[in-house]
Parts: sequence; C-alpha cells; structure tokens
Amino acid sequence: MLNYVIRRLAVAIPTLLILIITCFILMKIAPGGPFTSERPLPPQVLANIEAKYGLDKPQWLQLVDYVKNIVLHFDFGPSFKFKDRDVNDIIAQGLPISLTYGFLSFVVAAVCGIALGVTAAIRHNTWIDYFAVSLGIAAQALPNFIMGPILILTFTLYLGWLPGGGWNGGQWPYLIMPVIALSTSFIGSISRLTRSSMLEVMNSNFIRTAKAKGLSTSTILWRHAMKPTMLPVISYLGPVFVYVLTGSVFVDLYFSTGGLGQSYVGSALNRDYSVLLGVTILYGSLTVIVNLLTDLAYAWFDPKIRF
Repeated sequence: MLNYVIRRLAVAIPTLLILIITCFILMKIAPGGPFTSERPLPPQVLANIEAKYGLDKPQWLQLVDYVKNIVLHFDFGPSFKFKDRDVNDIIAQGLPISLTYGFLSFVVAAVCGIALGVTAAIRHNTWIDYFAVSLGIAAQALPNFIMGPILILTFTLYLGWLPGGGWNGGQWPYLIMPVIALSTSFIGSISRLTRSSMLEVMNSNFIRTAKAKGLSTSTILWRHAMKPTMLPVISYLGPVFVYVLTGSVFVDLYFSTGGLGQSYVGSALNRDYSVLLGVTILYGSLTVIVNLLTDLAYAWFDPKIRF
C-alpha cells in the first residue's frame, strides 16, 4: 500500500505544478488587465503601479516568483483591488464558509443517495423502487442555480420559515437552504449508481452461495454485498465533493453567505487577477487532492487496484 501511495503522490505533485503554470499563463494572455478601465491611467502612474506589484518584470520571471511564493510560502500575493488585503486573507475568510456547507451538502447527498439506491435495489420492481428512482431523477433535474431561487421563493417569501440569505455564524436556519440547493443535484446520480451496482452484486455467484448457506438478508447485505457495491460509488464521490465546492459559487450569490464563490465572481468582474488566479489554483488543488484520496480509498476497498 505504501508503494501505491508513493506512486500516486509522484503523479499528483507534477500535476499541481502544471496546474499553477497553466493558470498563470492563461491569466496573462487574457485581454485587459487589473488596472485598465474606461479611463486609461497616465503612463507614468501605470508604470509605478506595475512596478509596485512586480508586473514590470519579464513574464518568465513573474512566473518563477509566483511559483516560488506558492511552493515555499503558500503566498498567492496581494489583491490588485483591495489595498489592505492579500489573496490569502480573502481565501481564509471565505473558504471556511464554503467548506462548512459544502461538506454538509456532500454528507447529505452521499447518505441520501446511497440509502435510496440500496433501498431501490433491495425492493427491485416494487413501488419503493419506482419511488426512489423517480425521486432521484427529479432531484437531478433541478440544478443548484435553479433550486436556489425556488427555495427562496418558497421558504422565505411565501412561507417565511427560513432567512433568505446571510451566514450569521453558520446557525442552522442559514444552512438549510444552501445545503438543500447543493445536495439535491447529486442525490439522483448517487442513487442510480448505487442501485445499479447493488443489483449487479446481488446477482453474483458469491451472493447466491451466501444465500444457499442460509445467511440472513441483513448479513448478506452488510457483510458481503455492501463493500463491492461501494467501489464504483466511491470513485464517483470524490469528484462530487469537488463539484459541491465549485457549485457553491451559485449558492454564495443567491444566499449571500460570504463564501469563496462571491470573491471568485467579484474578482472576475473587477479583473482582480491575483484573487481569481489564487481561487482557481485552490479549486484545482482540491480537485487533485480529493482525487488522490479517492484513489487511496478505492485501493483500500479493492486490493487488486494496488497492483
């Protein structure tokens, strides 16, 4: 297992480095700049600003300094629009909020999706199966950018049960609608994947052998069928966790949670390239790290993968 971990790390580290370099190059070749506007600055003022932020250096030297600051100091540099804040401060303020309801959304989607899928597979071709499949498809048909306004209209404007936005320290009334908006999009996919995997496993030879030995249904389900059923589900849950975090951009805008999504969109509109680049690299790094953890979990469930 240790050799497998080392091999996966040997792939993940260069991937992160290529991600940083690619994002930097794409940001530099994009039209416009952080200090361009409808009224152009005088050349001398623009030159002084670029010298302050190191933008007067050659592009390759800017890239080397940027990579060195990230690798050695985990420093994404200063913000071009907020004079008294750097990118690390902005990420440190918004990331805990996005991670909080993002993790809760992931847990809700995984638990509900797996429970629906297992129930539908056990009660195959019954009304429970049809209900679970229909519920999963209905949840998948409503992405978070559509579910968000529907939740606000229903539970805030019409019923008045929940606050329509804000964070307020992460109190549960402010968490319910963001978690629902993020989790419902993935419940359907997880439930359908779990259902199909469970049906395939339950028709396997070793399950028929367990039934022939007279084992109870619960023993067959939890001790023999559940682990192989979870193999394709685990491979899908890793990207789901990343999708939940990146999908929080819409939730931050609709519910004004103060998460990282608002800073991401605001930096794109204001051409604050340092913030936009830092958040993009952060999301990409989370993708690589979560995929690495998913591979390790998959190898733990299925030892054949290690070889």
